[in-house]
Formats: sequence, structure tokens, C-alpha cells
Amino acid sequence: MSSGILKLAGLAAAALMLVSCGTPPSVETPPPTTDPGGNTSPETSALTTITPGSLTTCADIPYPPFEIEDTSSPTGYSGFDLEVVGAIAEKLGLTLVVKDVDFNALQSGTVLVAGECDLGTSAITITEERKANIDFADPYYDSLQSLLVKKDSGIKALADLAGKVIGVQQGTTGLNYTTQNAPSDATINQYPSDGELWPAMTSGQIDAILQDQPVNHQHEVDNPDYQIVESYQTDEHYGFAFAKGKNDPLREAVNAQLAAIRADGTYDTIYKKYFG
Repeated sequence: MSSGILKLAGLAAAALMLVSCGTPPSVETPPPTTDPGGNTSPETSALTTITPGSLTTCADIPYPPFEIEDTSSPTGYSGFDLEVVGAIAEKLGLTLVVKDVDFNALQSGTVLVAGECDLGTSAITITEERKANIDFADPYYDSLQSLLVKKDSGIKALADLAGKVIGVQQGTTGLNYTTQNAPSDATINQYPSDGELWPAMTSGQIDAILQDQPVNHQHEVDNPDYQIVESYQTDEHYGFAFAKGKNDPLREAVNAQLAAIRADGTYDTIYKKYFG
């Protein structure tokens, strides 16, 4: 017999032994192995990605400090999210590829189902509504919502925006919070991303931005004429997104390597780089 036939025969015998003992046979993702340098990497041949040897992630860019255009990076992008998923890709033995997409198409699961990317990495808050269309990996970041205004605006709270214009990103939990809590006569303007929100703010088209606190904080750091006046505890957690029911082995592998980079200190190093 050839070595391939012998291997198949051995597998068949093992399966029969499991059945005879009352344990149903199952197919599992191979466990991670450890190389001499201490890196964990599963058998990537058992993982299905849209481009063999690569892990392709979709993100709405810019959204600093989570997603940042960066010509010095091999992918063309950096940021907290992308460095975390880059570390996971390295553990998996895969090359990270980043695609810039519209957030609405990402949080709805459209680009994931279409096979444009293996996962979504774009500060995506895990919600029950999104779980209807998306499978999430384990949470990797806890966030607040916040209100950013110009320092000399006289605005101290969301309640002060009666009759004024609030800018939000479409399809986000920031939009949901604003809709539910803003004064009834406030105008809510929706923008595709922070890349349009921030210019609208600086040009005076809107009076405030309500969105994730780390993003607003980055703006107040970069421009001292602006400040966060309120933060809102909304119990939000970010997660990497996958097409619903399409690739559980990859999602489980990402979860395993997320746990690994937390354990070995890689996650903490990336976190301190962006958040201190």
C-alpha cells in the first residue's frame, strides 16, 4: 500500500474505535503548535481564507486611533485594531491584507457575505441586532460614547444641543444613542465615516460629534480647540466580525490567538502604544 492509503486506513480504524466506545466522531480545528521561538500557529492548511496564505480584513478608514492611513506600514494602514489583528495573523502564519470599505456595508455583513474579506476589523460594537447577520469573535475592547464640541461653544452637555446640529456616523451605536437621548428639536446629521464627520465639525457645519470616546479623544489631543464634555457608559464591546455561519474554524482560530496575544503581553504593548 502507499503511505496515503495506510494513513486513510488508520483514520478509519480510529473512527470505528470511537463509535464503538459510544463517542460520536467529530471534526475539529487542529490545536495550535508552538515553534522554538514561542509563537503559536495552528495548521493554517486547515483554515479557509479568501486568499491562501493571507488574512484579509475589511475596515472603514480613517477612524483613528483604531484605523489609520499609514504609508510606512506594509499594509498601508495602522491603528489599534489593525495592529491587534496583524498580531493575530502573524500567530496564524498568515500575511495581513487590509481593504478600506464603507462601515454600513461592513456592520450589516454585506461585504463579509460577498467574500470581500475574511473578517471585519473596524471598532465594531457587538450588538444583538448585528448578531442576526454577523458572527463575532470574542470581545477585544471596551468603549464609551462621548460628545465632542468646540471649547468656546458654550455647550456642556447633550441637553445643550436643543436647536443645534449633532454629527454622527451612520449605522453606528453612536447614532442609536443620539437618536434616543438628544433633545427632540436637535438635528442629527449622518456621515459615512469620521473622515467626513471631522471636516464637518471644523468647518462649522455641525455643533458636536457624538461617537466612540477614543476617536473623539484623538481629535481633542490633535486639536486643543476641541474637547469632550460628556462621556456615556453604554457597556459596549468591540469584536471582529465574520460572515454569519460561514467560517467557524477561522473565527475559533482568531479567538485562540487573541487569547494568546493577551497571555504573552503583545496585546498590552499595542494597547499602551495607542491609549497609554
